Amino acid sequence: MERQKNEQEYQRPQVIEEGIILGGEALKKAPKVYGVPTGIEGLDPLFYTTEIKDKKVIRKSLGGIPSLSVINITGASDTGKTLMVEQFTIKQASEGKKVAFITVETPATFVSLSLNERARAMGVNFSEIEDNIVLIDAASHTSLRENIPNLLATLAYAIKNFEVRFTVIDSITGLYEHREMLARTVVRQLFNFLKKWYQTALLVSQKRSGHEELTAEAAGGYAVGHIVDGTIVLAKELIMSQYTAKVFGRPPGDIVRLFRIDGCRMCGHDTRTFFMEITDTGLVKIGQPLSSK
Repeated sequence: MERQKNEQEYQRPQVIEEGIILGGEALKKAPKVYGVPTGIEGLDPLFYTTEIKDKKVIRKSLGGIPSLSVINITGASDTGKTLMVEQFTIKQASEGKKVAFITVETPATFVSLSLNERARAMGVNFSEIEDNIVLIDAASHTSLRENIPNLLATLAYAIKNFEVRFTVIDSITGLYEHREMLARTVVRQLFNFLKKWYQTALLVSQKRSGHEELTAEAAGGYAVGHIVDGTIVLAKELIMSQYTAKVFGRPPGDIVRLFRIDGCRMCGHDTRTFFMEITDTGLVKIGQPLSSK
């Protein structure tokens, strides 16, 4: 009888008063949001904030992705996801910022070759910034790729010892590719960790070929998009008919690349779909919108 009573008391719901905070108090503790330049031509002006002036709401460009945000970049293969995060990495490193680059798909030595190539295309001497990039090689170490606590402990070590402010994961899908039922758990763990450590982060996630090109869905369902602060969707389409040629204004046989910001809870953003280009030097550029507002 006494045991049953103790079990009932143990299961009784409790009020967690420390979990309650007034909006004003929370805002005082919140960090200031500013724009973080991405190094991707045409992207930074697409994020904005608002202010009230003469009783009118004025849109003001943020000049980059919002600081301390966790942004998901999703798309099928060969749409420019890795190029984007590499440009972002080079941009931050060239400004003296430390970036943790978690490579899940490709060993770190090969990623360094790609980063070196991206730096050259951006006019940056890689030898002058290489020590600002902290590579965490989960591709080569199963104990990092298959064990999220190990990965987070290693990232925390890098953040503390190298004063890392930016984190890139390429790709987060590779951390749950054969256990997609755990996708939400894995993404939530990483998201909460990045928030706790005040990181501005870019996560690459893969699409399956069956997914619609311009949706935010990635392998593992909508796990990534529903948890992160914002999602960038990349797509490509081969012009195969006169109809699509007319829609995109390109001749049959051309490949059209598209870019869209699917959402961002930390600031405003342009909602249009844009043409995107990958230059012959391997840089991503955001072009004109498909249609004007």
